[in-house]
Amino acid sequence: MSDATLHETSPDPDDFVVQIADQVESFLVAVAEVAKGDEPDSAVPFLLLEVSQLLLAGGRLGAHEDIVPDERYEPDLGPEADVDELRERLAVMLEPIDVYSEVFDPYEPRKAPVPARISDDLADVITDLRHGMAHYRAGRTTEALWWWQFSYFSNWGSTASATLRALQSVVAHVRLNQPLEELDGLDTDQDLGEEVLAEEAGKVMAEEIAGPLGLRTVK
Repeated sequence: MSDATLHETSPDPDDFVVQIADQVESFLVAVAEVAKGDEPDSAVPFLLLEVSQLLLAGGRLGAHEDIVPDERYEPDLGPEADVDELRERLAVMLEPIDVYSEVFDPYEPRKAPVPARISDDLADVITDLRHGMAHYRAGRTTEALWWWQFSYFSNWGSTASATLRALQSVVAHVRLNQPLEELDGLDTDQDLGEEVLAEEAGKVMAEEIAGPLGLRTVK
């Protein structure tokens, strides 16, 4: 798809770039709606769905041949849009389960898990996606695809994957009526090993967060 195609009255929905842009836009709009806090009871399952769908777009970008931008240097997009408000709103809404532990690279031997935050992760992913969307809306479709593919490999792909695992784990704990370990006092400025994580973890039953997050337990 050429850049000129973007400005046609009806872009071809079968074009790869249009499909990827639609999935990216859908994610950006959906997370912004969740962050408003109008329906906190459905936040976790809704985010689980949206991150899953975004990673489908990421998988398609990952399987695609390397995309080469039209210009040697990336055009200046100006300052990035601020995501702090969105991040803070998500952190408040997800407070009971916001912090989780993640292994950054599963192929690094004996790598200790590190703390992360779902709210930080989502804001980070949105920053990458908005950057590519700015190119797309400016008519630089090849540049947009290049950025989305590059940042999928370098950042937002692994970040979204970790977030998906955390969200899926919360839903699974609640639906299966299993105790959920809470990382009591854990924060993302700490670099804790697995043993310390285990010592810090306190027990909290999944049903304590099931109500506020709109999840149902298995009877």
